[in-house]
Formats: sequence, structure tokens, C-alpha cells
Amino acid sequence: MEILRQLKQFYASEKKLIVGAILFLVLATGIGLIQPYLVSYLIDDIIDPGNYELVAPIALAVVGVVSLKALNQFLHGFCGGRLGNRVATRMRNTLYEKLNALSFQYYDKAKTGDLMSRLTADLEAIRNFVGFGFAQLLNVLFMVVLGGTAMIVMNWKLTLITLLPIPLLLFLAFRFEGQIHPIFREMRKAMSNLTTAVQENITGVRTVKSYAQEDYEVNKFLERSEQFRSNQIEASAKWAKYFPAMETAANLCVIVLFVVGGTLVINQDLSLGNFVAFFSLIWYIIGPLWGLGFHINNYTQFKASSERVLTLLNEPIHVKNETGAITINPHTAKGDVYFHHVTFNYPDKKPALTDITINAPAGTVIGLLGPTGAGKSTIIQLLMRAYDVKQGSITVDGINIKQLDVHSLRSIISPVFQETFLFSATIRDNIAYGIAGVTQEQIENAARLAKAHDFIMELPLGYDTVVGERGMGLSGGQKQRIAIARAFIKNPKILILDDATSAVDMETEHEIQAGFKELMAGRTTFIIAHRISSLRFADEIIVLDEGNIVQRGTHEQLVQQPGPYRETYQIQYADFPGELELAAGNRE
Repeated sequence: MEILRQLKQFYASEKKLIVGAILFLVLATGIGLIQPYLVSYLIDDIIDPGNYELVAPIALAVVGVVSLKALNQFLHGFCGGRLGNRVATRMRNTLYEKLNALSFQYYDKAKTGDLMSRLTADLEAIRNFVGFGFAQLLNVLFMVVLGGTAMIVMNWKLTLITLLPIPLLLFLAFRFEGQIHPIFREMRKAMSNLTTAVQENITGVRTVKSYAQEDYEVNKFLERSEQFRSNQIEASAKWAKYFPAMETAANLCVIVLFVVGGTLVINQDLSLGNFVAFFSLIWYIIGPLWGLGFHINNYTQFKASSERVLTLLNEPIHVKNETGAITINPHTAKGDVYFHHVTFNYPDKKPALTDITINAPAGTVIGLLGPTGAGKSTIIQLLMRAYDVKQGSITVDGINIKQLDVHSLRSIISPVFQETFLFSATIRDNIAYGIAGVTQEQIENAARLAKAHDFIMELPLGYDTVVGERGMGLSGGQKQRIAIARAFIKNPKILILDDATSAVDMETEHEIQAGFKELMAGRTTFIIAHRISSLRFADEIIVLDEGNIVQRGTHEQLVQQPGPYRETYQIQYADFPGELELAAGNRE
């Protein structure tokens, strides 16, 4: 009931379908009770006295009852099917919205295969139960109550004696549910692990083959497949153990009825027609209870799946809009950025940044240099509010970014990341991603600035070429240039270049930088790079180490100071002595 309460938002608006599914099922069940009485009447009042002229009307009555029951069963299935599909669709859409709303912090640990499993297999289990399983469970109650009432009216003593084994059947059914539910929970986890293994292998197939690790990946998959198989075998073992026991308990009722009821008929204390009707009615009770194991099986799958889906739906959103969040106008925004004594650490880790202060007025170019793990990308992530700062503040145009609407903040920022991601779409759609009303001329102009137009036109379909999943079919440099064009066309107030030219050669980098200079005019730009050539024109270069600022200044200033910047410069320009001599002359 707690799970159904939490899922109420998804089915509360479907009251008509819920009532219809239950009502038509009750009617079908109630109408089915007429048949045993018709059989009793046929035997006792028609066949036994020899009133054979009434056989045809009774036969037609049976046809009418069966037809009416079938109609109600159809209407039940129609309502149940629509109910299940509507609830599942609503949940699927809500889950997808939640996945898009969740913060970067969640995705740091989330597994793609597990999320896919929740959106597919788990939702299917919920759909089946909401559409049909829940009504079937209620039908068990209806059939037991209505069938038991009819039997009591017919012969209450025989009813009580016949139903003596029912408590044993119920005990077995609920014991089965208690043992099978944990198995289904583990089975769902095993399925998500299996899906994750497949997803990771397909995503990283080039790495797998490059390192000749096909056997390793196959073995990893086999281990997870074996775990899933073990869970299935364990569940099958429980079914094999409890279902025969429940069937035996159910058949004990029939045995008791044959013995006691048969004796009553022989002693003429019960008519033959009533005995046959009684035999039909007993199945109205033991039939549903016998099948209770199947309904419990569906329920436990629903429960396990619902727990996994609700866990995702209840996942906290770490970065979200405050009440009354300010929407920044992309047309009037300036792009002034100020980091004021910012300190930040990722969950359960040491500080990634300590007391960082950066002043970047509109149009300023800030370069970030440092070894891996120095905190360069963290600065960018905080500016985009991928995470919220722990201490200190970040302002854009004088407004604390915590007070800004997250989407409007990111709408004025255009990032180009080192790890380029392209969608399975045309090159045109990838460049114009998320921007409506973009003309072909604007797309081509952005591609030219990114030095991508020439290689795009060499492709068979040009801008209509569909790139493979994650940009497969293009080189790393080509994908990176398409991503740069995507940043150009957004026309941002704040531009972020996170090692954006790492996958291109030096000559292409110089060409792209010419496009960058045009794009950066009047825009605040943060450049993360390992090449000095990408940073030397920055207004201020900040050198980081273990989350601390160890040097800051222009290229000319830093190259004259002892420290990590000059050491990096000397290493990168060791083959260009003219450059080093020029730097030495400047120091003198």
C-alpha cells in the first residue's frame, strides 16, 4: 500500500478506468456464479423429472450468461490495458524528465545500463501489474467472497467442512511471497548489471579491441549472466517447492467435498444438482487461491520494480533553482564573472579548490594551466553550476549564480569539452543543436570558423551526413571541430574551451584560434589548455596545483618568473630555441 501511495500521482487521474476495470471484473465474476445454479436447475428440475422441453431454453440461458460474462471480461481487459499503458507512459516521461533534472553529482556514480533497465524492464513489470495484476488480486477476493456466500446459502455446514484446508493454502501462499520477493529484488539488480556490462562493452568496443580484451569482456559478461541465471534458478526452485504444495492444499478441498458431499447425496441430504453446483462453486474459491501464487509472483515483481523506480524518482536534485530565481536575459547579459574565495570539494573527497579568487570582467580571456587534478575543470563546472560551491561565491553580472535560474545561466554559456559528444544525427543538426531557426548560412559560417567546413563538404552528403553513435566515423579532430562550431553558433556571453583543440594538429589549432579570436571578441572566455600556444594571448593566466593558485599573470610576466609555467614553456619550446632566447631577453 505504501508503494501504491507513492505511485498515486501516476494513476490518480485515471479513476474512470480504475473503476471500470474493477467494476467489469466484478460483474464478470458475479455473472459467472449464475452458471452453477443453472446446472443445478438443469439436473434437479429438468433432467431428473424428465422435463426435457426446457433443455433448449436453459441452454440458451447458458449461452447468454457466457456471452455476457465474456463481454464484461473484454471491457475489463480494455480498461485495464489502457490504464496500464497510460500509467507506464506517464511514469516513463516523468523518469526521463527526472534523469534530465538530476545533477552532475548523481551521474558521477550512476550506471547507464542500470538506468536503462529501470526505464524498460521495471516499467513493464509495473505496467502489467497496474493494468491487470492489481485487479486480478482484487478478483481473488471477489470470487472467494461471492463464491463462499453462494455456497453458504446452498449448504453452510458442507461449506465450512469443505473449506477447512483453506488456511493451509493461505499460509503457503504468503510464505511463498515472503521468500520470493528478495529473490526478485536481486534478480532486478542482476539484470541491471547485465545491461550495464553490455552497454559498456558496446560503448567502449574500440578500446576493448585495441587492447585485445575481448575474452576479458566476454568472461565479465558470463559472470553477470551466471548471477542472473542463479537468481532465476533460485526463483524457479521456490516455485517448484511451493506451487505443488499449494495445489495439494487446494485439492484437499475437492477431496473433502467428494467424501462429505457424496455421502450427503447418497443419504439424500443433498440433491445431485446442488452437489454438482457445489463442485463448480468450490473452484470459485480454490481456483483463485490456488492461482494466488501467480498473482503474488506478479506482485513481487511489481514491488521490486517499483522500489527501483521510486528510488530514482526520490533521488534528490543537488543543484536546483531557489524560490524566486532570477532569469538572466541573454541579450542584455554582459558576462562579468567573479569567483570570490571559492572552496569546494566533491563528496567524500579532499578539497578540489581552496580559496580561489578570479575576476573576469566582460570580454576578458582567462587561461587555466596545471597538471591533471589541479582543479581546472572544477572551476568550469562550478561556473556552470554543475555543482554548488561549499564556501565563497560565484557571481555573473554581480548576481550570485545560486540566485539565477539554472537554465538561463547555462543559456549564456557555451562550452567545448575535451571529450566531444555528438548525437546520432546529421552534422547540420549537431552544429545547430538546441537552437531554433538557424539558417544554413549561419551553420556554414560557424563551421568555417571552426575549420570544419572543408572536410564536411568532402563527405558524400555534406551537412546531411549522419554521424554514427557518439560521432563514430569521424576522427577525433573532426568531432572536436564540429563541437567548436556548435559553440560558435550559440553566440554565448561566456565561452568555455576545455582543452578544445587537444585532438587537432598544431597547424589546425592555429587556424581554429583565429576563429576563436573572432568569437571571443566582447565575450568572457575561460581556456583550459596544456599547450602554452593556446594560452599566451590570455589577459590573465592562472596556474593551479592541487586546487591552489600558485601563479597568475600574463604570458610575458609568467615566462619571466621561476615556476611551473616557465618550466612548462621551456619543455614545450625546447625545439624552438629562438622562442626561448626571446623569453630570456625579455627577462634581462
